[in-house]
Amino acid sequence: MVSKMFRTRSLAAGLAVLALGLAACSSGGDSGDGETAGSGDGGDGGAISVGFSQVGAESGWRAANTKSIQDALTEEAGFDLSFSDAQQKQENQIQAIRSYIAQGVDYIAFSPVVESGWDSVLEEAKQADIPVILTDRAVDSEDTSLYVTFIGSDFVEEGKRIGDWVSENLGTEPINVVELQGTTGSAPAIDRKTGFEDAIEGNDNISVIASETGNFTRAEGKTVMEGFLQAYPDIDVVYAHNDDMGLGAIEAIEAAGKVPGQDIKVVTIDGVKDGMTALAEGKISYIVECNPLLGPDLAEIIKTLEDGGTVEPRIVTKDEAFDQEGAKAVLADRQY
Repeated sequence: MVSKMFRTRSLAAGLAVLALGLAACSSGGDSGDGETAGSGDGGDGGAISVGFSQVGAESGWRAANTKSIQDALTEEAGFDLSFSDAQQKQENQIQAIRSYIAQGVDYIAFSPVVESGWDSVLEEAKQADIPVILTDRAVDSEDTSLYVTFIGSDFVEEGKRIGDWVSENLGTEPINVVELQGTTGSAPAIDRKTGFEDAIEGNDNISVIASETGNFTRAEGKTVMEGFLQAYPDIDVVYAHNDDMGLGAIEAIEAAGKVPGQDIKVVTIDGVKDGMTALAEGKISYIVECNPLLGPDLAEIIKTLEDGGTVEPRIVTKDEAFDQEGAKAVLADRQY
């Protein structure tokens, strides 16, 4: 990968600037879709211009992820960051990426709302000679040349670790499990479900009696759990694909007059501070971490590429797992 001083943009990108000028980000302000832009000229005095498209602000995890990226890709660190919030809509994310292509940024990074439907816009970035970095979530494209690398957790492994814990600690007797899935079609929802199912396969004591999306939000997690409680009187365990849905489930459990952690066990993934607090209090029984602090790693990847170096096509972040005592030990120093 050569530095930006020697990269040439395609004619298509230049024409796109003229055609999409009104849609591109204004300097230092917010656009109607939640986008905050930098200079938009592909670099200012040597700064590395980066366009980042975020999924949204659906959870405490996502808020921590956004802050980490914005704190790492600063002007002081040599970056000119343009940031957009897709508000959980793929079409907003595609529009933002095309805007970054029109601006002629040096790098594009994004966390895909869903896995599918990216080939066309990523091909446009490739033709414009703009490297793309996937963060947190993957795409299902067979053409891996459309992006440089994917950095994030192993979602299948996260689901497997939850399933292993449930099987070993709760599945020694017959139990009924309900599952709160993440956003339908998203990589973490697909993979965390797969990992959990793989882990409990062969344990005849565990029955998953219901599985429904809570869209990774606390409010929807609560609503879906309320429906589960009405439909299934004998729920033993809630498996939530993230802490926020698990916390919503806890609200529904308590409103139904039951005790989370006793009457109904709750296991989740993420490890945000609210979730860890609930774990320390005994309302959640087990959490597998999904580290959101990807900003420094993203900055390092971009600097490496800018200097002509190479990076691995898949970079897996290190995640921990916590029971109640483990949560109590780290809660005071938790960064997110």
